[in-house]
Amino acid sequence: MSQHRSDGSVRVQGRAVRAGLAALLAMAVMAPAVSLTSVRAAPVELPARPVLPFALAQKIADAAIQKARTIPATGVIAIVDDAGEVILQIRMDNAFMRASSRLAPEKARSAVMFRRSTATLETAIAGPRPALATAPGFVMLKGGEPIIINGQLVGGIGVSVDTPDHDEDIAQAGLAAIK
Repeated sequence: MSQHRSDGSVRVQGRAVRAGLAALLAMAVMAPAVSLTSVRAAPVELPARPVLPFALAQKIADAAIQKARTIPATGVIAIVDDAGEVILQIRMDNAFMRASSRLAPEKARSAVMFRRSTATLETAIAGPRPALATAPGFVMLKGGEPIIINGQLVGGIGVSVDTPDHDEDIAQAGLAAIK
């Protein structure tokens, strides 16, 4: 039953209202169930990416420490993942420079972000690409190497000891442990 009001609106009463509300309520209750069923029916597959396990990072660091001891040189060795986050960092006894604690992980991170040795970046700055020095937040000094396994970038190693050549030699010795 409907009733017209003086303001022009229509008021509906009785069974029509109850039937309409019941239908709306049923749709509101069933809609989430239908959408949940469709989500469960098609599981989303996330892409898998290779990661650098801690045990392998430790193996790289151990080889780098051995090389540092044979030089002999002391400093800091850092291993980062493919996002540049530190997996492990070792500060050897009597580390040569206090700055090494910041330089080593930043060298590793820079090698990851540029996907190349920081020695290559240092050479580019000194020669054909001096503008590269303006890239904020990167350390372009010898001693950073990307860690690539089966063609996939999985991390980086950064070394800061007494000389740039030693930094590079120690980082490469760490990489040699997994080749």
